Amino acid sequence: MDIHLVDGTYELFRHYYALPSARDEDGREVAAVRGVLASVLGIISGGATHIAVATDHVIESFRNGLWPGYKTGAGIEPELLAQFPLLEDALSSAGIVVWPMVEFEADDALAAAALAAARDTRVERVIICTPDKDLAQCVRGTRIVQLNRRTRVTLDEQGVVQKFGVSPASIPDYLALVGDAADGYPGLPGWGAKSSAAVLAKFFHLESIPMDCREWRVNATNASALADTLCRERDRALLFRTLATLRTDI
Repeated sequence: MDIHLVDGTYELFRHYYALPSARDEDGREVAAVRGVLASVLGIISGGATHIAVATDHVIESFRNGLWPGYKTGAGIEPELLAQFPLLEDALSSAGIVVWPMVEFEADDALAAAALAAARDTRVERVIICTPDKDLAQCVRGTRIVQLNRRTRVTLDEQGVVQKFGVSPASIPDYLALVGDAADGYPGLPGWGAKSSAAVLAKFFHLESIPMDCREWRVNATNASALADTLCRERDRALLFRTLATLRTDI
């Protein structure tokens, strides 16, 4: 059997901005909720038999205590935030498993569930339904894959390497260097996607990167400056990697 794990937060945001306003009999905005329900039911009508949805019931998480600039609910439209509990109730009423996250994030729930499901010998494939690059770290061979339902692109492990230039295990290190504007951490100055991929493709993890760029022997522009930055801001890079690493022990 296949397990479908859906990023409910992404789906709610996407439908909120894609659909025209719709209100229920109490005057509450519900267009995004209806859109997500239709999307999830579409997965089921397509043959999915085992499905769960994770949401950020509260946008803030334990990561806000690690980095002051980490994403918060500030600036999010109140009518969007108000639809999270409505969506969670609607999914539960429809008999769909939903995980409303508070201390941890929806991404953590998806990562933990993917790992647990993959341990079950009855499971042939785990499909994580989200385009969020954070979840690429969860991909394992062809057993745990990431599906962007909007573009219909599925990434297995080789697909992650082709897209990012690094293996799934190096995605947190990659994000630590390049940053993640959506999550609110900047990465290291000068470290772009190409240079980060080139270095991590060889050394895999931050602590394995030599401080002397002459030992790199990779095609990275301004390697000396990059090495200086990494040496100077290594602790910050390690912190960013912690932010980017999804928790599977929840």
